[in-house]
Amino acid sequence: MAAKANSAFMKPMTLSEDLEAVVGKGPMPRSEVVKALWIYIKKHDLQDPKNKRNILADANLKKVFGGKDMVNMFEMTKLVSKHLS
Repeated sequence: MAAKANSAFMKPMTLSEDLEAVVGKGPMPRSEVVKALWIYIKKHDLQDPKNKRNILADANLKKVFGGKDMVNMFEMTKLVSKHLS
């Protein structure tokens, strides 16, 4: 059972245009999308210095985050899922 869940996690997903603007061209497994998002967030210094779990959205991330200026890392995962198919 665990192997099946893992293979679903590794399955390449189609990314929305907004998400591709942040993480690069898909298709890409969800795990790679999350990894690429964190690389982007750190490269552009988008973590809230007071609370590292909060992500401050720049113009590109705002499109992925449904227009929100700031999301926490758990909300981010949920919002990113809407951009994967």
